[in-house]
Amino acid sequence: MDAIVMAGGFGQRLGMGEKPCVELLGKPLIAYVIDTLRASENIDRVFVAVSPVTPRTEIMIQERYKGEVRVIRTFGGNYVGDMIHAVETAETVGPVMIIMSDLPLINPEIIDLVIEKYKEEGKPALSVYVPINICKGAGIRPDTVFNKDGKLIVPVGINILDSSQIRKEQEDFNLILDNPKLAINVNTVQDLQHCKDLLQG
Repeated sequence: MDAIVMAGGFGQRLGMGEKPCVELLGKPLIAYVIDTLRASENIDRVFVAVSPVTPRTEIMIQERYKGEVRVIRTFGGNYVGDMIHAVETAETVGPVMIIMSDLPLINPEIIDLVIEKYKEEGKPALSVYVPINICKGAGIRPDTVFNKDGKLIVPVGINILDSSQIRKEQEDFNLILDNPKLAINVNTVQDLQHCKDLLQG
């Protein structure tokens, strides 16, 4: 399975320039995600989708990964449109993982677990969520909350889609994981400090 890291947003709330390039303990945020994907047994190729507002991200990826991670330029401004463009440009076949660039606490075990569940469920698409109490426990106020059978759940920014149907709406399995590492995506300076504290143990 290929993976595409979405890195086209500037990250205005964080206010530290291009968010994928913001350093956490001396390492760019996006590098945590890329390195996790590359360490996963189930991920083949890794792509990074950039936009006109993330030119430094493109340069950093090329310098850091020496062509082993391919950069795809999108038009920016429309997340779904950029994602479709990235999937079609990458020429992925079969399922593809779409993941946000600001999830520095994820690890290969989480990625492999998500992919195994995707294979088990057999639906074209899968989205990963955490229960809202996980966010509250981590001190996070989520932007988006859904009601799933009476439970409040929060999307974490990891999805698997059938690349052959990328322009169509796909039947979706909601994978709900009680894992605090999935609750924290970096949107604020406080989120960044929280990740630093957790990574330093």
